[in-house]
Amino acid sequence: MIAIETKQLKKSYGAVPVVKGIDLTVEQGEVFGFLGRNGAGKSTFINMLTGIIHPSSGSFSLLGVEGGDDSVKKDIGVMPDYANLYGSLTALGHLKFFSALSGRPASKAECMKVLEKVGLEMHANKKAVKFSFGMKKKLGIAQAIIHDPELIFLDEPTSGLDAEAVLHIQKLIRDLQKSGKTVFMTSHNLDEVEKLCTRIAIMKEGEIVKIGTMDELRAFYRSSITVKLKHSPIPISEQAKLREWLESAGTSLEMNDSCVTITVDDEQKIAEMVRAFQQCRVDVYRVHVEEPSLEDIFLEQ
Repeated sequence: MIAIETKQLKKSYGAVPVVKGIDLTVEQGEVFGFLGRNGAGKSTFINMLTGIIHPSSGSFSLLGVEGGDDSVKKDIGVMPDYANLYGSLTALGHLKFFSALSGRPASKAECMKVLEKVGLEMHANKKAVKFSFGMKKKLGIAQAIIHDPELIFLDEPTSGLDAEAVLHIQKLIRDLQKSGKTVFMTSHNLDEVEKLCTRIAIMKEGEIVKIGTMDELRAFYRSSITVKLKHSPIPISEQAKLREWLESAGTSLEMNDSCVTITVDDEQKIAEMVRAFQQCRVDVYRVHVEEPSLEDIFLEQ
């Protein structure tokens, strides 16, 4: 099933276009990363999908239901802005209240299970007004999943959390995916997106400029590959021949007694390089390949 599908979805405020005709498909079971600098149009796009604002034109569907049909809302979870929490309600009270609003009221035991998943079980009866920023963030995630939705929107789910809490929430996201849920997330933590997301879209000035898996994004942006190869000593009789071959295979060649660093333009050259070393009676101990990270790709936009 397709979890999210948009067709030429647009939003303008007056004469100013903010989202400029996005075509996007997200399959069920994906953890989909949605990236872009501030002002790129990410929030506007998500707000259209979640019913907060109406598109200027175009169409979208969620879980096979055309946008604007409220019947699908019970199957969608959205992490709210922490400022929208009710200070006088406890964590447990929030979950009971919001699960009831969804049409799927949760028992106390179910609420406690979700609070445990986000690391708030020890604060179940504490009022939200006394919560730290990180605790409010966790409660927002708990609210998004308390009614067991199929599609979950998470906006910066780990920002403001300490390292232990970040790992806790990342495990939760992986567990949601394993159970068949679809997660659509934004994050400024590019390492996190790289680790968690099955596919990634990069938005710029209201348009998606690139979309794909990390391997696909790397292949698109990779113009050169730096290879570091650790090896046994090169026999004196083979040194000149091997150096000549390496100079013809790539650029920025550096050689010493136990290591070679070289830049090539095709990963096929890596396999050829290993064979060349073997033909020269040199053992290859380790091959390290430096590839563009998501941060490198993002900064090129």
